[in-house]
This record gives sequence, structure tokens and C-alpha cells, in this order.
Amino acid sequence: MSLTSILSAEAIDNAVKECQAPDSFCYKKFFKLCGLSSKTPQEIKNVFQILDEDNSGYIEESELKFFLQRFVPSARTLTDAEAKSFISAADDDNDGRIGAEGWLQSYLFFSPLLFLEFQAMVLS
Repeated sequence: MSLTSILSAEAIDNAVKECQAPDSFCYKKFFKLCGLSSKTPQEIKNVFQILDEDNSGYIEESELKFFLQRFVPSARTLTDAEAKSFISAADDDNDGRIGAEGWLQSYLFFSPLLFLEFQAMVLS
């Protein structure tokens, strides 16, 4: 599975272009521009699995620094401040890494409709 099987290549390119300058990355804006904010919980989990390069079930800071490059190989790396900010936004248990649940919750916070869909999935 690839990111372009979930997101359009054009949307990915546009999202990456918007955060070319160091310290300009905002995960909420990036999610919206690349189309992630309109995806289902399962599609969001699939993106997490693609980004979790070592298949540990977590995205660690070392993987997160290369977040943009996973979308577009020629993109820049995230700065330390951007990576730490991203982790703190999605690290639901304060262990310094993002688990699948924290990853999904960072999207749910951004999309009320997605949150309702996730609740229905969990409760059923």
C-alpha cells in the first residue's frame, strides 16, 4: 500500500509545498491540504502503518523527522521543534512517541464527523 492509494498525488504535493520553509509545518493544515482530514478512521490507520517504518506500532521522533519525505521524497525534514510539537499533539500517553490511537485522535480532534464515525466503530 502506498500513500497515493489513499491520497491524491496532487493534494500531497500541494500540502508539502505549503510547508517548505523550516518551522512552517502545521499538522492540522497539512492534514487538511493533503486530504487526510476527510478520510475514514481505517484509511487514517492505514496511513499510520505506512509511516511507521519499523512496524513497531509507534511513530518515534526519528521517523517523524522524515514525515514529509514519506509523502514526497524530495521534501525537507521536519525541524526538531516541529517534530516535538507534532509528537506532543498526538502523544496520548506522554511516552515521546505516537501510537496508532494517538495518531487517530489527532485527526478526530480535527474532524467532528470523523470523531462520530470513530465512536460508532468503537461502540459497535
